[in-house]
Amino acid sequence: MNGLSLALQSGSILLREGIEAMLVIAALAAFLRRGGATTELKAIYLGTGTAILASVLAAIVFDVFLGGAHEDRLEAAVMLLASVLMLYTSGWLFLRQNPGAWNATLQLSARRAMSSGTSLSLALIAFLAVFREGGETVLFLHALARSSGGWNAGLGAGLIAATVCLLLLYGAAQGLAFRLPLRPVFLLTSAFLFLMGLRFIGGAIQELQEQAMLPYDSVTVPDWLVSLGVNPTWEALGVQLAVAVLAVGSILAMSGRHPVSAVAMD
Repeated sequence: MNGLSLALQSGSILLREGIEAMLVIAALAAFLRRGGATTELKAIYLGTGTAILASVLAAIVFDVFLGGAHEDRLEAAVMLLASVLMLYTSGWLFLRQNPGAWNATLQLSARRAMSSGTSLSLALIAFLAVFREGGETVLFLHALARSSGGWNAGLGAGLIAATVCLLLLYGAAQGLAFRLPLRPVFLLTSAFLFLMGLRFIGGAIQELQEQAMLPYDSVTVPDWLVSLGVNPTWEALGVQLAVAVLAVGSILAMSGRHPVSAVAMD
């Protein structure tokens, strides 16, 4: 296997597994930067760094004790916890979409709100988004290295190139966020996290279905949705639809009592 082939394979592994986590982190960072809470970026970066270390440790455990196979039930638990946090943060952002309301939050209670539960939620989302695929990524790269005679320049070049691509995409996302008004940034981040939360729910259900812990009743969906990671089963779609209906109902109920832009979620 020549160096170029190894570089393409290792780079594609890191890009494929890393781009989703990068987008989650970029969305959270854009929200914090535009909202004037840049001091809280350290929570996101701490969660990301911790997840990378945890991924390496998990890969070692999988390789030594499980023969290189990842644990579906652990992955399902991680995805479910990540989905809960993403859905919560999505609602938190939606309720602070009004620039005036956000500025008031920063001035009056941001330090309390952002330094306690919200900071922890942001760090955990970053951690889980990276850790969800991190251990598996390390295992894939480890297997590729073993099959090609060990770690070499080709593998390293692919990883460096993929890392540069992820950083460029991250920078592009931040630049776009600064060109948009504040409210669209909040709304887009909220919508993105909500969709990712739904996607993680579908993924968790799929992991449990693979373990025969949940039934599997397939449903016909467009191929492009399946390629995006949609779980084409009634079980997954039913739960996702229920969550979506609950979210819409909650928004309508809150907007009936108070203007959405003025609601604060503690």
